[in-house]
Amino acid sequence: MGAGVMKSGGGGRRRGRRSSRTQPMAEINVTPFVDVMLVLLIIFMVAAPLLTAGVPVDMPDTAANALPTDQEEPLTVTLTAEGLILIQNTEVPEDEFITRLRGISAERDSDRVFLRADGANSWDRVAVVMGALNAGGFSNIGLVTDVGGPTLDGSDG
Repeated sequence: MGAGVMKSGGGGRRRGRRSSRTQPMAEINVTPFVDVMLVLLIIFMVAAPLLTAGVPVDMPDTAANALPTDQEEPLTVTLTAEGLILIQNTEVPEDEFITRLRGISAERDSDRVFLRADGANSWDRVAVVMGALNAGGFSNIGLVTDVGGPTLDGSDG
């Protein structure tokens, strides 16, 4: 990376005999390292916003803490304000929903599923989707909400 050679510049020289002793330079040239790191930083800053893609859902706010994550990617079911049901990012017709859930359940180790429901949905609609999730083989259902919502004691979380 940058071990150079510098001549020893001692004081007196002898006549007639030229001393060209060289010593390794003890300094590290960090400029190439900094250049590479800055390029990587710019690449990641540009690429990071492109990695977040999803369905916009206006979830209700609660004071609940986040659930711990598992090793495999969690299965996410989304119920939009228009009433559409999505598994991960794929829209699923209601008549095929339980069948697809059973197929997914057979392939997965975990029975955990996260349900994201838009706040515009009625509780009846959310309960029907939760019943379908249970019928599809997922008994560990986590409701996803935004943090910082109101609490029962009247304070804002």
